Amino acid sequence: MIAVALELRQRGHDVVFVTHQVYQSKIEALGFEFYSMRPDFTAMNDPQEMARMMDLKTGQEYMVRQWVNPNLREMYTDLLKVAKGVDFIFSGEGVIATPLVAEKLGMRWASSAMVPMSFFSAYDPPVLAPFPSLAKLYKLGSIVNQGILNFAKLVSNSWADPIRQLRRELGLSPIDYNPFIENRFSPYLVVTLFSSVFGQPQPDWPGNTIVAGFTFYDGTQSGAELTPALKKFLEVGDPPIVFTLGSGAVMDAGNFYQESIQAAKQLNRRAVLLIGKNSPPENHSADVIAVNYAPYSQIFPRACAIAHQGGIGTTAQALRAGRPTLIMPYSHDQPDNAARAKRLGSSLTIPRKQYSAVRVAKELSELLGNPNYAANAAKIGRIVQAEDGVGVACNAIEKQLRV
Repeated sequence: MIAVALELRQRGHDVVFVTHQVYQSKIEALGFEFYSMRPDFTAMNDPQEMARMMDLKTGQEYMVRQWVNPNLREMYTDLLKVAKGVDFIFSGEGVIATPLVAEKLGMRWASSAMVPMSFFSAYDPPVLAPFPSLAKLYKLGSIVNQGILNFAKLVSNSWADPIRQLRRELGLSPIDYNPFIENRFSPYLVVTLFSSVFGQPQPDWPGNTIVAGFTFYDGTQSGAELTPALKKFLEVGDPPIVFTLGSGAVMDAGNFYQESIQAAKQLNRRAVLLIGKNSPPENHSADVIAVNYAPYSQIFPRACAIAHQGGIGTTAQALRAGRPTLIMPYSHDQPDNAARAKRLGSSLTIPRKQYSAVRVAKELSELLGNPNYAANAAKIGRIVQAEDGVGVACNAIEKQLRV
């Protein structure tokens, strides 16, 4: 969203952000007007809460029932207050109040789709985090796939009761579907913020969908750089393996970094650990360096391989860097992202419960020893680098503004 906002501002548009309080300093530092929208995402500073949200089986339901639904009215109120003074809304897909606000005000708006699984397509079905084994049935065809997706709709149907109730209170048209899965996008414009190599349009996607491509922002545009120590480390040896858990899962790292160090040691490889707010691992060798943060666009191209959690931002940067990846998915979209990266021939997947030094070393040895992974990754990297996700997204938004 920041990448799109920067380009829209460059084109002369006034852009305001309505999002969680935790992002205020980042947004205002970039010179954008900021408005807070509840709930505040305090889990970013609460490891136990993040662990609940990232649970493979129950994380999605927990987020909806404990975070989204209890704050639905506040989210609606906060967004409505700002939306009354704007011309257009470009909404993140997690902002479930946007359709209500737009319908109430009779205004045009656009949806974003961050990942292919957002479409719940029977022709390109997702790996459902709570039921990953169902993916084995997808090869039976679209009829079976639709049955599996109908099962997912049924299981999560009650999650939407608060949305239905609020719509009645607001005098909006009643709905008899599950808005967490069905009819969740704007009737005016849907912009996918992922590459065409990651997800192709399907017959059951909304007809108003534009495949833009990944939109990248990691602080580099604002001057973020590698630390001097990291720069020096990269300059004095072979390309390292980079181990990272993104911006969310890093709050629930478990034994990821300890096992990663041992795996790198077994492979006789250098390693970079991006550890966030975690304490640096103790007693590691000079072949390992741990830093809180590094812009992915600057560190990933200098890696020989990348091990990560499968979040879409991390996945996108790894694809653009053209490097083989080992993905250890947590929950939500991550198992599906991992499956898609694996199908591209540039990645392998390891279950979180099996992330041990021995297993990690084995998988990384395959990635680094088989040249097909590097060749496929490099080919994909060239495609992603040639795309202009920000430009395509902004063109589509501007077209709506001219209607």
